[in-house]
Amino acid sequence: MSKSNKVLSYFYNFFLSEKVKEKSEIVTVYIAIFSFLLHLLLIGLVNLDIIKITSNSELLRNPISAIYTPFSFVLIYEVYLLLYYLPKSTSIYIGKQYEIISLIVIRRIFKDLSNLEFSTNWFSIKNDVLFTSDLFAILILFFLIFVFYRLVKEGSSNETEIVNPEIIKFISLKKTIATCLVPILLVLSIYSLGHWLYESLFSMSKVLTEIKDINKIFFDDFFTVLILVDVLLLLFSFLHSDKFNRVIRNSGFIISTILIKLSFSTEGIMNILLIVMAIVFGVILLKIHNLYDTIKK
Repeated sequence: MSKSNKVLSYFYNFFLSEKVKEKSEIVTVYIAIFSFLLHLLLIGLVNLDIIKITSNSELLRNPISAIYTPFSFVLIYEVYLLLYYLPKSTSIYIGKQYEIISLIVIRRIFKDLSNLEFSTNWFSIKNDVLFTSDLFAILILFFLIFVFYRLVKEGSSNETEIVNPEIIKFISLKKTIATCLVPILLVLSIYSLGHWLYESLFSMSKVLTEIKDINKIFFDDFFTVLILVDVLLLLFSFLHSDKFNRVIRNSGFIISTILIKLSFSTEGIMNILLIVMAIVFGVILLKIHNLYDTIKK
């Protein structure tokens, strides 16, 4: 094994080995539990007027909204899993993107629970309409992701992959990219959060009442990085495979990722439509890809 391969193997095992994944899962669970209890404590202190805040944000007044915090750490772990599966399976890697955007919608539901206005004119109140649409959206997304993974399993069982030097090199390349992405995304998350806090430093009420923009401070840039990675992988994939259906599938996955990124620049029903459209496109694309493989055989 060459020196460069040894270095790659060391850092890959340091960041993305099975052992590290299991430890990361345990750490994430404990951090999520601690953050949940801490958020509840802050809400209690605010409600007892021990801590004074000028904002009326329900995130620091309603105990239900405390669920928002642990879900944020679950999302961070999902990002890690996405990088973990990148070298192993392109389809599962894409599926993890779908899981992340679905969890973002779920986290938004927990936040909006504290802002519901119970009225006979339910569908005339904007927040209530958005909450209802998010509920239906998550059911649709959950079903679509189930179908997607079923198609992934179906495709893997019907596919006999010939391991050759080109494929081994391509897997090694994906390991290199995944390993490099771990520190890059860590720096990106710290920078994005720091920049957001700096922008909001002189308006703490804005930090609390407009916390929905947290979805944009990291995940918008995160999906931009994923698009660039997807394009890079598509180009390198031509070195070991020129199958038409695989080229179309990988190109289509890039379009799906772009649609998810575009959803961060929209709100309300348009946001939901873009997310659902992205996953529907990926599901249909994978189904046609599998059918094409069957016909070619």
